[in-house]
Amino acid sequence: MFLKSFALFTPGRYSGLAAALTLATTVACAPKADAQQTDFGEIALRVAEMLEDEHYLRQPFDDTMSERLLDIYIEYLDYSRVYFTQEDVDRFYDEYRTTLDDAIRNRDIGAAYDIYGIYKERVRSRVTLLKDLLEKKGEFPFDSERKVEISRKDLPWPADAKASDALWHDLVEGELLQETLRQEAAARAEREEKGEKKEIRPLDDADPQKLPKSDLEPEATPDPQSSSKQGSKLDSEVHVVENGPGSKDKKAEEKKETPREIIEKRYDRVLDSVNGNDAEDVAVMFIKSLSRAYDPHSEYFSQSQYDNFRIQMNKSLEGIGAMLQAEEDGTASIQGLVVGGPAHKAGELQVMDRIVGVGQDSEGDITDTIDMKLNDVVDLIRGEKGSIVRLKVIPAEAPDGSKTKIISIVRDKVDLKDSLASAELIITRDDAGNPLKLGWINLLSFYSDMDGGNTSTTADVQRLLNRLVKEGMQGLVVDLRDNGGGSLEEAINMTGLFIPRGPVVQSRDWRGQIDYKTSLNRDAVWAGPMAVLTNRSSASASEIFAAALQDYNRALIIGEKSTFGKGTVQQLRQVLTSRLLIPFRAGNEQNGALKLTIQTFFRIDGTSTQLHGVIPHVHLPSTNDVLDIGEAALTHPLQVDPIPPQPYELVNPDPFPVDILQARTDARMKENQEFQYIREDIEDARKRIEENVVSLNRAVRESEAADLEEKRETRKEERIARFAKTREAEKDLFTVYALTQDNVHQDKLVLRDDISLEESSGMMMGNKNKEEDPEAKALEYPHGFDPYKRETINIIEDLIFSQVSDKPLTSAINPPAQAKN
Repeated sequence: MFLKSFALFTPGRYSGLAAALTLATTVACAPKADAQQTDFGEIALRVAEMLEDEHYLRQPFDDTMSERLLDIYIEYLDYSRVYFTQEDVDRFYDEYRTTLDDAIRNRDIGAAYDIYGIYKERVRSRVTLLKDLLEKKGEFPFDSERKVEISRKDLPWPADAKASDALWHDLVEGELLQETLRQEAAARAEREEKGEKKEIRPLDDADPQKLPKSDLEPEATPDPQSSSKQGSKLDSEVHVVENGPGSKDKKAEEKKETPREIIEKRYDRVLDSVNGNDAEDVAVMFIKSLSRAYDPHSEYFSQSQYDNFRIQMNKSLEGIGAMLQAEEDGTASIQGLVVGGPAHKAGELQVMDRIVGVGQDSEGDITDTIDMKLNDVVDLIRGEKGSIVRLKVIPAEAPDGSKTKIISIVRDKVDLKDSLASAELIITRDDAGNPLKLGWINLLSFYSDMDGGNTSTTADVQRLLNRLVKEGMQGLVVDLRDNGGGSLEEAINMTGLFIPRGPVVQSRDWRGQIDYKTSLNRDAVWAGPMAVLTNRSSASASEIFAAALQDYNRALIIGEKSTFGKGTVQQLRQVLTSRLLIPFRAGNEQNGALKLTIQTFFRIDGTSTQLHGVIPHVHLPSTNDVLDIGEAALTHPLQVDPIPPQPYELVNPDPFPVDILQARTDARMKENQEFQYIREDIEDARKRIEENVVSLNRAVRESEAADLEEKRETRKEERIARFAKTREAEKDLFTVYALTQDNVHQDKLVLRDDISLEESSGMMMGNKNKEEDPEAKALEYPHGFDPYKRETINIIEDLIFSQVSDKPLTSAINPPAQAKN
């Protein structure tokens, strides 16, 4: 959770105001540092001083924190423990375990470069070994009884070079086997499409080693401010997507490359990525590790990362409005254009054009961008509103690069609509056949304008609420699944839309001083039946909102076994380093920002969500329940004790019939085939995690893959038949209208199915004319309701009945009316 201004959440009004004024002054006056002249040792010292003096712990930066910093930096580089050896790690600890604090106080971060240099050499040597092993394919008969670990994050590093060679022999064998099975599966699928005999083929993810990280090694936090060098990240041109080193090489498949060639290219990309990190990249990784030594949510942002974070919170930017992706040929391709943005309006830049150069203003040199890091390309394209950028592009219609053209675009403000609050009006019938209108609000983050603008989660949600109330809504669900948090102020204000004025959240600072924040609305905008849907990735501000409504007995909480469990408050503070001005006057320049944990927050009943999360009233099972997700899984999470409660009055004096609601849900889930699949998946995931190994024997793997494929095919066929039957049986049961920030005030409601992807996301993508896959269409959930959404609709119907009917709600359901799939 992030504080937009320290004054919004501080026990001392004067000190908070001073901090807020200081922040505003530095925004206006502090110049950005030139990266080539940046003293990263000075930045590290300044961050260390800020952590000592301003972090919630008030922990001195001493030998203890030095060891933590070393641990985190090594893990940052080699999370899976496959590159460093134990000899390397022992050497690092002998030299740096208790000396990093002293070195940083002397503005020396040489250790960061020393360790990274060893890391780079180890990656190079492992890639060289991989290629040598692939040259000798005869060494991999795939007939041994050996196994390789799926997750190595808790295992020791290989002892020495010899042990590392043995480990990599197994890793390479595993990748080669997987890629071989994958290609054979693809060939069989191609033959099936041509009408040849069908065979059972291995699943793409038959090897748990290749499962998405979220299935095995979930990211440490859903915090929307977390940054990574790979994957998706928001920048001034909306999104930057880099091809990760483990991503499947689609172009290679099209060219029918061999498994060996595919794997070699995959690790060449890994090596290129490691070699591509310059001194600034290494310093930023090291300083991030320094901040995270204090707690998992304190984080240093470089200047460009700081700018990107502001875009995430503001939901707007100044640029051209394009989604970029780094391509293997060194170009940056256009993957999407923001509808109504400068590039889209200009009409020349097209999806799948490839950028090879960028120039500033209407004339002058074009900077070649081939093989330039994607962030650097984005920095060249980004600029002030009204300025001109020229793009040298290879048009999509000339993929061979036979021609290029120059496109000039005037930069402007771009509004990002894909993650703004939206809603649905769901019109259905209750079990008695009476019309029932339900509201469903989708919220992915608690966004807020950091620059004093009008962007506000609360204002957007209130617009949607007003329209839903106008349409006669009888019950409401706020969907906070995967909402990682955001602005504390917005969480408090949005809570006020559903409760009368009263306390929402408490806080405690480093002195132990307790404060509380109150919602400002005198009356609730919506006072009727309400539920909040959460999952394990609902964090921080989401937890404040859900916890407050639970404490007030205002809303029924539905979801996985708990939310994330983040109970700390962060504030962004600029990192200012000193410079000497002439004549003899000291000045400051900005070198990024530090997201700093300054407080812990508490529910109004005095308990904390830290480590525990919000426990739902009604539990819906999920594979996330058995995965290592949440605050407790992070490194060095803060420990907190309860505080006294605030006085408050329950909005609904009568408790929810939780036992009955859960019993009805359990009965429906027992008859619901989708939840039966989910429970099977939970047991499979638990077994896979406990075993944590995959076989290197081809016969074993093919047998496992055949079993998995048979299960998948059986499920697919069953789903297609069941979904078709459900659509026919319920063709008149649901009518769903979509409400967006663009159409919420229009007189006529718009059916959800009549809104295009471009309209809902605000992004124009390619493949407009791509033929729709009939099988994929048949496998879409009826009415667009996933199993959790469908069951939540059942639950809110039960809740409405319990609150408005003269008849008591019982645990018995009447199939098939309520045993809906």
